[in-house]
Amino acid sequence: MYVRALSLHDFRSWDKVGIELQPGRTVFLGSNGNGKTNLLEALGYLSTLSSHRVASEAPLIRTGMSKSLIGATVVNLGRELTIDVELNQGLANRARINRSPARRTREILGILRTVLFSPEDLALVRGDPGERRRFLDELSTTRLPRLAAVRSDYDRVLRQRSALLKTAARSRRADLGTLDVWDGHLAAHGSILVAERLKLVHELAPYLIEAYRSIAPESRPSSVRYKSSLGDSLPPEFLDIAREPVRDDAEVLEAVFLQELATVRSKEIERGVCLVGPHRDDLELYLGSEPAKGFASHGESWSYALSLRLASYELLRADGSDPVLMLDDVFAELDRRRRSALASVAADAEQVLITAAVGDDVPAELEADIVEVSTEQTDLGRVSRVVSTS
Repeated sequence: MYVRALSLHDFRSWDKVGIELQPGRTVFLGSNGNGKTNLLEALGYLSTLSSHRVASEAPLIRTGMSKSLIGATVVNLGRELTIDVELNQGLANRARINRSPARRTREILGILRTVLFSPEDLALVRGDPGERRRFLDELSTTRLPRLAAVRSDYDRVLRQRSALLKTAARSRRADLGTLDVWDGHLAAHGSILVAERLKLVHELAPYLIEAYRSIAPESRPSSVRYKSSLGDSLPPEFLDIAREPVRDDAEVLEAVFLQELATVRSKEIERGVCLVGPHRDDLELYLGSEPAKGFASHGESWSYALSLRLASYELLRADGSDPVLMLDDVFAELDRRRRSALASVAADAEQVLITAAVGDDVPAELEADIVEVSTEQTDLGRVSRVVSTS
């Protein structure tokens, strides 16, 4: 898979740009603040319908504008598709596939598969559980786009149920007659998400262990474990990453989910929050017997973050098509061994898009095309420009 063309209108610092791309390695070169990362962020958005840098979409629309357009032409196994998304300030976003309107923006998911490694990835190791939950869910949705609807449904039910619990916590007169209904919906959607996360952890773990061993052979061995809010109600074998998932896992999990919701109902009503569900789970990362968070050195944290992305890349590749590998200003942060590990993967990838402030940061063996990026002052402020290619 590779991106043949990228076009942006009023996206971040870009007023308008169109770039033709080729398979192989391309470096977007320019000083910090010139808009290099915005190019990768745009492609990442088309792949996941989210940004790796911000939680909301408002910052993606150029200052003073009411909407933004991101478009790309993707070639996969000889088939070419053009996708674009219109981000609208205060209105619903819209998507098109080959210029035909999509009923929902999530219909474009799966057309472009990307793996992005960026400085923000340190949060996967050092950050809150939400960072790791997002990592699991975005990777699962990349592999199985229909999960986007399940995630959307779960989030909607969670908001409604949480609002009901909050009302009950404030007033003893709150009507809880619909709580059983919300419990059923929460368990139905949540069990699917947890089942897919457990399956993903089972398949990802061998790639992760091997990637970390190759990057940091002198370090303690890595391992992962899924931590579930279902607690002791969940059969312990479900958390064994060596266990092969089976078809009825979601059904078993749904029954366990409902059981645990009944157990904690009084606590939830008292506190006004939903205490059970995939929104409270975590992917625990270990080095030896210790959690990486709080115990890993800076170098080990970088190695772990890089290993998670390389493992994701290899897993998607095993599905049958190379994802686009995107490396956002990371070579300058890595030592020789980590650079070498990343370069070896990049050298064999169908398409690699790299940003760098200094050309010397990119390993020479990658033999990349160079796209120079700069900014200029206009009446609307500083805007980014592609000034030359070579």
